[in-house]
Amino acid sequence: MALKGKLETEIEIKSAADKYYNIFRSTTHHFPKATPNIIQAVEVHEGDWETHGSIKFWNYTIEGNAEVFKEKVELDDANRAVTLVGIEGDVMNYFKSFKGTYQVTPKGNGSLVKLTLEYEKLTEEVPAPIKYHNMMVTMTKDIDAFLAKA
Repeated sequence: MALKGKLETEIEIKSAADKYYNIFRSTTHHFPKATPNIIQAVEVHEGDWETHGSIKFWNYTIEGNAEVFKEKVELDDANRAVTLVGIEGDVMNYFKSFKGTYQVTPKGNGSLVKLTLEYEKLTEEVPAPIKYHNMMVTMTKDIDAFLAKA
């Protein structure tokens, strides 16, 4: 069994690509309003809301459990991609590396979001992070609905 893996999904959304990317790019503090059943809080730990390399601390609920995630953000404006690189938190108890990428491209009247979760497990016994990948999918749908209301 491999310790390294990657999970990928594509989701069509109604929101414009720039609007979707911008919520990650510079208005991450809206996540608790956009997806309140998952994200309870996002705080800047180092840097600011919109600078590549800034570090943020997330409080979230997954499968009924409260967890925390400290990440370093990587921004790719040219490709409308944001990668959240795990540096501390509950998920790091099971994974040596953990990074989720949200990339959005315009498609018709909406957009196509490609979700990628790359990871390296600490041991073979650790299950693949399917629940976290599913959380990314739900967050994307919640953000799309939030942007439609705005």
